[in-house]
Amino acid sequence: MSSKFWSLLAVVLCAMAVWAQETPSAGTMPAMQPASASIPSRLQYPPAPTGNVTDTYFGTTVADPYRWLEDDNSPQTKAWVQAENKITFAYLDTIPERPAIKARMTELWNFERFGPPHVEGGRYFFWRNSGLQNQSVWYVMDKLKGEPRELLDPNKLSSDGTVALTSESWTEDGRLMAYGLATAGSDWQEWRVMDTTTGKDLRDVLKWVKFSGASWTKDGKGLFYSRYDEPKTVTMLTGANYFQKLYFHKLGTPQSEDVLVYNRPDDKTLLFGGQVTDDGAYLAIDVRKGTEVKNRFYYKDLGKADAPVVKLLDQMDAQYDFINNIGPVFYFETNLEAPRGRVIAIDIRHPERAKWKTVVAESRDSIDGVSMLDGDKLVVRYLHDAHALVSMFDIQGKHLRDLELPGIGSVNGFQGKRTDTETFYTFTGFTTPPTVYRYDFKTEKSEIFRQPKVAFNPADYETKQVFYTSKDGTRVPMFLTYKKGIKLDGQNPTLLYAYGGFDIPITPTFSAANLVWMEMGGIYAVAKASTAKNGTRRA
Repeated sequence: MSSKFWSLLAVVLCAMAVWAQETPSAGTMPAMQPASASIPSRLQYPPAPTGNVTDTYFGTTVADPYRWLEDDNSPQTKAWVQAENKITFAYLDTIPERPAIKARMTELWNFERFGPPHVEGGRYFFWRNSGLQNQSVWYVMDKLKGEPRELLDPNKLSSDGTVALTSESWTEDGRLMAYGLATAGSDWQEWRVMDTTTGKDLRDVLKWVKFSGASWTKDGKGLFYSRYDEPKTVTMLTGANYFQKLYFHKLGTPQSEDVLVYNRPDDKTLLFGGQVTDDGAYLAIDVRKGTEVKNRFYYKDLGKADAPVVKLLDQMDAQYDFINNIGPVFYFETNLEAPRGRVIAIDIRHPERAKWKTVVAESRDSIDGVSMLDGDKLVVRYLHDAHALVSMFDIQGKHLRDLELPGIGSVNGFQGKRTDTETFYTFTGFTTPPTVYRYDFKTEKSEIFRQPKVAFNPADYETKQVFYTSKDGTRVPMFLTYKKGIKLDGQNPTLLYAYGGFDIPITPTFSAANLVWMEMGGIYAVAKASTAKNGTRRA
């Protein structure tokens, strides 16, 4: 079970220790009432020695007395953690409600999950998790209403469960699937190729891959990927990796014959992501420097064997997310002069900035992703007051319609090619388990493709959004989710969560742990604030 589950379990159990009043009878959960008499008067925590470590930043000295705790393998840190755990679990073990809470959380967590399908060559590839599986299993259907057939179960890749499936890529006809594997939590990946009809692997094996996906040529005869030179055995898992290189692997040949497409011996920190465009005409190359948010964009004409790599966007002045191309016109979602995002078109025959065109202008809502589907329609996902809004535009930027969503929640998906007349997306909310929908562009309607069954009634709960003003004047939205009928009088036990860094918005999502909290009468509150792509705050 994931570490997130146990972290949330610990939060709920500690909160319940304050509010629990009596042991529930079988099959019921306790209602929460104040029980301050059960709280120990004072817990004696182990001392945390302070050191004399300081750092100087731009002339200012900053003390870091607990730097020693950063070494989680030192005897001193291990002893301190063990002493902390002894106090924590000595307290938690006295809570009579714990077994019932854990049993209910396990019951709720054990529900079927699905991912939105990838459609290739008329086949539908999607993952499914039966409930408590460590890794989700990939399935394929030969038609939309067909019978799913198991394609790849990563839980069977190793007896101890230490081999993980990291990424997948399919040929356009759906006949071949490239997939990456990582062992024991390592960033190193080994890529293999499977025949999706027989389920058998081909002899192709790609090693020393890290921070890279794979992208097939339109004819399925080879794929692009990025890797490093083979590291020395001694530093394989501990040494830093520099000078990533972009390669082309021809199917059926040894990796030693792979063709170097691009590298930068002048900058050891650059990372390259190669993506073949839908029409197969170009290799779009995303270029990043370490973990910086800003990026560069290069491309290569695949119709010419000796075509050079062209540096289309090389100033590292903003984020440029490649959407797709229509012939020589490339479309990007960017935060250049638009911190909440806009869609621009660049004709590579006339790449001067003065000739760039804004297709979808910046709005009050932040763009969360853009897809090009159904004959060049743009599907734009927005964050509207920290929850999902999906709008559709034509290629000239005219607003066509908004997608009707089931309620306040989050969406992801909308993958596909320019010519696809259907797409799939997942919707989830605080009391809505992730549900996969199929959208038909011809009928402009959504229908449920896969819906999990969870042992609770969503109609018993409600989510409302309120707003408050932070001390710096920012209008911040906050979600409140609770059982219907609760009187919001300020006296209810409340679990408040907030996060606001690294451009990571916390949007509505389903959690079994939070549901248990609400079943017992608690209110779950999420205050929303994060940073926009240019570093400014956004709600």
